[in-house]
Amino acid sequence: MKEHIIEVLKQIEKDYEVKILFACESGSRAWGFPSKDSDFDVRFIYIQKVDWYLSIDPKRDVIEIPTRDSLSRPVHELLDVSGWELTKALRLFRKSNPPLLEWMRSNIVYYKSYSTIEKMSQLASEVFVPASGLYHYLNMAKGNFRDYLQGQEVKVKKYFYVLRPILAARWIEQFNTIPPIEFDILLDELLPEGELKEQVRTLLIRKKAGEELDLEPKIEIINQFLNKEIERIEKYAKIAKVHNADPTEQLNRLFRETLNEVWRLPEKGTLSLL
Repeated sequence: MKEHIIEVLKQIEKDYEVKILFACESGSRAWGFPSKDSDFDVRFIYIQKVDWYLSIDPKRDVIEIPTRDSLSRPVHELLDVSGWELTKALRLFRKSNPPLLEWMRSNIVYYKSYSTIEKMSQLASEVFVPASGLYHYLNMAKGNFRDYLQGQEVKVKKYFYVLRPILAARWIEQFNTIPPIEFDILLDELLPEGELKEQVRTLLIRKKAGEELDLEPKIEIINQFLNKEIERIEKYAKIAKVHNADPTEQLNRLFRETLNEVWRLPEKGTLSLL
């Protein structure tokens, strides 16, 4: 599949006349608990040619294959590929966007070119706003808990879609840093040894083994933990740090440097024939 993904990324560059700066896996495969039929959620950041930015009208700043955009080659049915144009990505980075920060920390990287992602990574700790991360993961946990884990029988594989954001929020609370993307690390670091951790580990082993975890009786100890953590983190989030120094000028400079690096613009003060 990796070779196919690389070929799809190359074709996106050709079809859309862009340069891809970074591409990685997102979602359950990057988190460490994919199902046997999980999609490959490939996410990327790209830059347009210089002329694209010299316009008074805004243009579409995402590419989504195959949901909204086409490609001149077949795409595997399990492949979901979407990307953000660089200025869009930098505006979201400025807001400490948690999905983008997760992309940058993915342990499955398909492609990386030029210096942009390295420079963004160096700025990540300065840009990170704990409150933004807390609210993102808290809202994700609340929504999934409400939608999937009520009633006497639940889809037990959905526990991970509540456990992971809860543990990510707890990581932010304890360490005030961007949480790891891997569920195993969150579990090992944040839950003490005991019955709760053993139940989660057992469920994780079953999921990694490819068992079809569908409707089963709910696991009471996990439900109780999640319910209490949602309430507790909701209270804590209200006092978490909200603002950081404005990194806009640094990000403007990073954008201009990327334009120069990718498209080899003439140096300031020189003229070239168009």
